[in-house]
Amino acid sequence: MKEYKTFNHIKRIVIILLIISGFIMVGQNIKPQEESYGVYIGADPEDLKDKDLAKTIVIDAQYYSNEEISDLKKEGHIVYTYLNLGSIESFRDYYDDYKSLTLDTYENWEDEKWVDVTDDSWQQFLSDKADELIDKGVDGFFIDNTDVYYHYTTDEVFESVSEILKNLQNKDTYILINGGDAYVTEYLNRYGSLSDILDGVNQENVYTAIDWDSDTFTVNAEDEREYFLEYLQRVKADCKDAYALDYATDPDIIKSSKAFAQEHGYTVYVSKSLELE
Repeated sequence: MKEYKTFNHIKRIVIILLIISGFIMVGQNIKPQEESYGVYIGADPEDLKDKDLAKTIVIDAQYYSNEEISDLKKEGHIVYTYLNLGSIESFRDYYDDYKSLTLDTYENWEDEKWVDVTDDSWQQFLSDKADELIDKGVDGFFIDNTDVYYHYTTDEVFESVSEILKNLQNKDTYILINGGDAYVTEYLNRYGSLSDILDGVNQENVYTAIDWDSDTFTVNAEDEREYFLEYLQRVKADCKDAYALDYATDPDIIKSSKAFAQEHGYTVYVSKSLELE
């Protein structure tokens, strides 16, 4: 009887030790949850080396070689590239070629100007540039500044933006529009579906906001959050993808931004820098 009790006692100790050991092993293997989406437009190839990148990444592929993009895809990443539809930055190597088409200066970005999207040469340039980037191996486009329609609200601008996007969509590649809520909403109101022009939208500053006077990040006003949330819900109702790009350095705001996105069914990336490095 004594031997039986001793055996059971030892058995219990072994079980407890195995359980503790299991917890320790699990703890050692715990990794931060992988981000599904990351926007690294301001990063060059060296910046991304040996980094824990998201599954789907947005880069500025103009500054990457075919091999560097191929390496990212071999690592399992879906790679989208930035393409500026409605404005042009002075640091681009093609700026002087299209300087004559520039309009007003982009607010808060002094090195950037809105561009006349109705011009045939600009439309052809975007098509050619898209082909060049596709040849590099990108999986899709992160199209910026369809907000040109918000600043120049004419039917001619609306139709020109639409034609540019339709042409890109015909290249059989993924189209993700950054911002552009005024244009996207107008297109949806006119035609009832976004399928001809995009596969998803990315909205900046859904939960967060930028204080341009102090160059700090804060929480968006509730009415602004609700407006953008309703916009993303309309896009999702059309069976399109909904993403957001928030900016924050405060850990509590970052956590709240991610929780808000999860609660409302869209995917968010929170950047600590406007440069998106």
